[in-house]
Amino acid sequence: MILVTGGTGLVGAHLLLHLIESGENVRAIYRNTKSIEKTKKLFNLYKKPYLFDTIEWIQADITDIPALEKAFEGIDYVYHCAALISFDPKDEDLIRKINIEGTANIVNFSINNAVKKLCFISSIAALGDLTSQEKIITEETEWNPEKPHSDYAISKYGAEMEIWRGQQEGLPVIILNPGVIIGPGFWEQGSGQLFMKVKKGLLFYTLGSTGFVAVTDVIRIATQLMKSGIHNERFTLIAKNVVFRDILNSIADSLLIKKPTIHAKPLFMEICWRIDWIVSTIFMQKRKLTRATAKASYSKNEYSNEKIITVLNTEFLDIHQYIKEISTL
Repeated sequence: MILVTGGTGLVGAHLLLHLIESGENVRAIYRNTKSIEKTKKLFNLYKKPYLFDTIEWIQADITDIPALEKAFEGIDYVYHCAALISFDPKDEDLIRKINIEGTANIVNFSINNAVKKLCFISSIAALGDLTSQEKIITEETEWNPEKPHSDYAISKYGAEMEIWRGQQEGLPVIILNPGVIIGPGFWEQGSGQLFMKVKKGLLFYTLGSTGFVAVTDVIRIATQLMKSGIHNERFTLIAKNVVFRDILNSIADSLLIKKPTIHAKPLFMEICWRIDWIVSTIFMQKRKLTRATAKASYSKNEYSNEKIITVLNTEFLDIHQYIKEISTL
């Protein structure tokens, strides 16, 4: 039996569909019935609603220890996809509780229940920081605690420390560090918001860059590694390092909408996040642009996918072509 956490998110929902299609016995945890509807809609999107009912759902939360006891009964393999993604400083305590404490709980239950292998979906945000002599970030790049990191990055790094603790206690593990994950069905959250903003007529673009990857590649590689004899390794998953402007242009082209035409330079973004802070503070609103996201929009980070390509002899989907394909779903 396979347990999937975060089955109501982009990665987890696609993973559930893939596992069920492969004939696996799958159990997934959920917090409320409303969240399950997101996964159900994804199965409908792929015209496979009949597969949804084969999932064994258990109401639980990764920070709820009594509920997790039931969820782990008879489990052999675990895919830990659950996480809170937020760059709002107001969410600092919550994001650390869910991402670090929650992961510690998953590790502890995996050890106590003699789970055969645990796959953790982390993020490139948890990879290291380049020194002046380095140009590309790899799995071996060291994390520098003296450099500024977002609360989200710190939480994912902390979560990875819990995974490695489990490995030291005898739990076979795999850590995946995907870039920005592109995929359909969850347009109101994560990378899906890029599609929604462009659809509504986004005017601005930035020239920062980062790694992007299709959700189907993340799922394919995760399941391949779980079935292999590979363990106690981490892998960076990106199809390509892409400039944000080019991603927005691909989305606009796929939606047959005008491309963003105004370059939002670093100074402009710095002014915008400060204005957003003032507005959100006065009106008690959720942050739309934080210091971390503003900096990320113009930072140029390059990541290497050489390790996973070498180990699995794999290829990644062209991210621009994939954007075109999912825009029609």
